[in-house]
Amino acid sequence: MSISIDNQRQTVRVVRFHQLGGPEVLQIETLPRQTLASTDVRIAVKALALNRADAMFRRGQYIEQAVLPSTVGYEAAGVVIGVGPEVNDLRIGDPVCVVPQLGASRYGYYADELVVPQQYLALKPAGLSFAEAASAWMQYLTPYGALVETAALSPGDTVLITAASSSVGLGAIQIARMLGATPIGTTLTSTKKAAVIAGGAEHVIATQEEPLLARIREMTGDKGLQVAFDAVGGPQLADIAEAMSPFGMLIVHGALSPEPTLYPLKTALRKSLTVRGYVFSEVVNDPECLARATRFILDGLARGALKPAIDRSFSFEDIVDAHRYLESNQQIGKIVVTL
Repeated sequence: MSISIDNQRQTVRVVRFHQLGGPEVLQIETLPRQTLASTDVRIAVKALALNRADAMFRRGQYIEQAVLPSTVGYEAAGVVIGVGPEVNDLRIGDPVCVVPQLGASRYGYYADELVVPQQYLALKPAGLSFAEAASAWMQYLTPYGALVETAALSPGDTVLITAASSSVGLGAIQIARMLGATPIGTTLTSTKKAAVIAGGAEHVIATQEEPLLARIREMTGDKGLQVAFDAVGGPQLADIAEAMSPFGMLIVHGALSPEPTLYPLKTALRKSLTVRGYVFSEVVNDPECLARATRFILDGLARGALKPAIDRSFSFEDIVDAHRYLESNQQIGKIVVTL
């Protein structure tokens, strides 16, 4: 038998959009409350975290397409207020983080209450606020899969991290430091350089002001890059490939550049490079990998080696303004919404 509190409630507040477009298409709607399946958990949401993917999804530019009307959002944290009859490891009152999963049209996390399968939940580390807990998973799950599982980043390696002032970029820098590697970050302009250095980068390159390839070579010498973790794509991929060491791995996890991304064939052949696309669902869809990622992230959070960077907080009612700020590209770290 399911166990729950607040049984009188019949509806929930959910952010949805009925057409693709800018932040203004988002609206808060009242929908019927979901029932609990046997392994589901009901959560009263305390905080949501925004990702660049949310804006791309809303505009129809993400790797998964919205089914209208669509929910949105990949990260949240809150308190358990109901459990299905086969849920044994969570109890009412437990504070939890929700692990991202693809399928935002069906499982979007922008809501004041969520029903989530138990495998996508982790207990909130005691030292984190709900805002920090909501911010922790995409920020670290994405670079964990790329840098740890795929690239096997090792002590002494040098890794290039593009869009380094983003939450995922800052998370990648922290993970690289945990692994004993040297992170080099990039930003568009020098405005955010100091913040990225403060976030743990050894060096930062402002790609609109400095020659990317020449600066990487200055920093790495003959050794080159062993790993690159690229959120941008576009023409700069050719320079990154040229800066790689023989047998290096170039992982592309985003497409922020509006320009075409060409495969650097001759450089890849000459250097025996691995160039591959990557998405966080590679981790989420593999239960054993997800378990390893969860242990790694929770350990890093507990030791303070991983510390979510929060830029600004908005109220749930100001979700449109939060998305406008997301698209302004002013933030350094995570934008959160509190309830």
